[in-house]
Amino acid sequence: MEALKRNGDGEQGIRGVKVPPEVYRNKVAFIQTVREGISGSVVKQAIHALGDNRELFVKLLETTPGNLHRFYKRKALSRADSEEVLDVLRVFYHTRQVFGDGDKALRWLNTPIPALSGEKPLDLFDTFEGRCLVREVLRKVEYGEFS
Repeated sequence: MEALKRNGDGEQGIRGVKVPPEVYRNKVAFIQTVREGISGSVVKQAIHALGDNRELFVKLLETTPGNLHRFYKRKALSRADSEEVLDVLRVFYHTRQVFGDGDKALRWLNTPIPALSGEKPLDLFDTFEGRCLVREVLRKVEYGEFS
């Protein structure tokens, strides 16, 4: 699965996820998109992009598996929910950049990592601090401290 796409301007985003590609790299664009609220359909797109990981989004959005589909129909999520989903996508985007391939990124995200006390990075995505920890490890991988 190739997880990145290019639009006509050469901008990259996550394939199948309809958010402005600049939210992954530009903090101001990220904040503006959070303020506007993302469409609930982005939740469904994000689930698919991250290997159909519904459990993560159930935890992230503090809902039940049976109620998750209700988020898909919302015109705009709350700021808090928009920020959580976009931040998860931003960490996935960074992972894809580090590993250069969507499949490799998903494999790494689903592998227990010693630097994360043996946790799978994806299992830490449901909290802000967990995503920060994954980002720290990704930076170390990016700069050759870990492989």
